[in-house]
Amino acid sequence: MTPEMKGFLLLSILKMLLVFTFVLVGVALLTLMERKVSAWMQNRRGPNRVGFAGLLQPAADGLKNILKEETFPAQASALLFMLAPAIAFIPALMLSSVIPFAAPFPAEFDFTMGPLGRFVNHGVVPMVVADVPIGFLFVIAISSIGVYGIALAGWSSNSKYSLLGGLRAGAQMISYEVAMGLSLIPVLLLSGNVSFAHIVAEQQKSLWYVLPLTLSFFVFLVSGFAETNRLPFDLPEAESELIAGYHTEYSAMKFSMFFIAEYANMCTVSMMASTLFFGGWDIPFTAWDQTPGVAQTVATSMVFFAKVMGFLFLFMWIRWTLPRFRYDQLMALGWKVLMPLALGYIMVVGLAIYVIETVLGVSSLRAEGGLLFLVNLPLMFGVFRLLDRGAIIGGSRARVAAARVSRAA
Repeated sequence: MTPEMKGFLLLSILKMLLVFTFVLVGVALLTLMERKVSAWMQNRRGPNRVGFAGLLQPAADGLKNILKEETFPAQASALLFMLAPAIAFIPALMLSSVIPFAAPFPAEFDFTMGPLGRFVNHGVVPMVVADVPIGFLFVIAISSIGVYGIALAGWSSNSKYSLLGGLRAGAQMISYEVAMGLSLIPVLLLSGNVSFAHIVAEQQKSLWYVLPLTLSFFVFLVSGFAETNRLPFDLPEAESELIAGYHTEYSAMKFSMFFIAEYANMCTVSMMASTLFFGGWDIPFTAWDQTPGVAQTVATSMVFFAKVMGFLFLFMWIRWTLPRFRYDQLMALGWKVLMPLALGYIMVVGLAIYVIETVLGVSSLRAEGGLLFLVNLPLMFGVFRLLDRGAIIGGSRARVAAARVSRAA
């Protein structure tokens, strides 16, 4: 093995340890953050007994789950019952390894480590564990595997409540994966590449894609809420109908792994939204971060972390603000609203790009982004006004009024 290959492996291992340790510790602390945010919104204190300001509460919860008794239903399918939490957890953990979290780091070293030999690296190191060229296509493909874990958890428990929760989760996640995938096609049309690094670089040259592709961001964000089974889309865990849904029969650490997977998926959606629509690690209004350097790597990582935390706070804010949808409303939003909206928006963006680049002859990326933003303004007004009027998704009062009108006619 060459010294350069040894250096590459050393840097890869260090990045893996950094990212996976940060994700696992961060997921544990997100449970505390959620409880603190909910307490703040409800004007109460939240956890404050274990450690300073309750900071050791996640450790206490983890220890409690490790020490709890493991239950195993007598009629459950043993192998699948044990595998389901891992099938839900492992893909959620993998996805953080392909999203760049900072500007490239200049790593110059040449040293010998005892019997391991010489380690060499010259040049910059991308701040991503695996810089795959297929980008967000890999994320969409791997994230869909998590559906199997939830569906198998419901089926293998041999419980009617768990089975219904698993079926609901499978239908919901598959439905919104279609809309999520379609919402990212305009990003491909504008950037010309699916690589995360290339998409960040294109946004540095032009505008953050949240401006020229606002409706894509809206569809992606709503689909992300549904993919992670968060309110107002947490129908697989609707305790009024399904007790605890697909994980009713689980306990101890197997039960905890589903929640770890949920928070890891929240992190993945937040990281993707930050990268695809908010410039990733890009610092706005400056080109300083585009020059490799230690200070640039540290600063861009902090900016990326702030963007991700903003989206995670939005997840928690929405949970404690909006009520749960009915299941027919959930499916209607996915198939009757988001999917046609995403398909129509692809055609609008494709036509707009053709007119701007070919007919008008605009070559500046910033000018093209600004014109696309102007195209988005009337579209956003029409879509949000239509949704706000309850013409598509209405509450029970609207359904009763519509039924009365139809009977009178």
